[in-house]
Amino acid sequence: MRLVLLLATFVAFSATAEDEALDDTIRTDSTTNSTVTTRSDTSTTLRAPPASAITPTINTSNSDLCTFGVAGAVQTQILGISMGSQITDSNCERLKLSKTLYDMGMKVAAVSTLCQDERVFDAMLMAGTPCPFEGLIGEEAKAAWKVNEELEPSVDETTEEKEKGLGDGTKTAMGSAGVVSLLLLLIL
Repeated sequence: MRLVLLLATFVAFSATAEDEALDDTIRTDSTTNSTVTTRSDTSTTLRAPPASAITPTINTSNSDLCTFGVAGAVQTQILGISMGSQITDSNCERLKLSKTLYDMGMKVAAVSTLCQDERVFDAMLMAGTPCPFEGLIGEEAKAAWKVNEELEPSVDETTEEKEKGLGDGTKTAMGSAGVVSLLLLLIL
């Protein structure tokens, strides 16, 4: 009996489920009333111009140059300053000149060019092969250098820098003074 009752309940619910119409539409009813009021007063004030000091470019991208560039710029709200300079490496130039002379077959001239550096001069003397002196080589050059010691290269300044009147110390002092002056000018 229970089985018949269970079966009848199952058939009754199945028939009821089939009678209802299947509707996939979802309906939502809603009503909204809103009021938005916005009031705005906006003003923009530019108090300082944007920074505009631009560092000058110094192109030294060619690998055959013995120079490099140094540049910088400073900008405040009132004043902008930029500057740049080019520095030449005299030892690099000496090496390039010596290599060119050697490649042209002028070996004594190439060694003489290198001997303008005190380190090379001393190394050649210590090795027993003194630097050439006015075309003399070997023992004759050694004797000529002993007689003319004042012509030996020295560490303090090269001939080129003596001609310009600007040694490394002078250049450093001038650069430092320029930076300090610039900073004082910008602070005041």
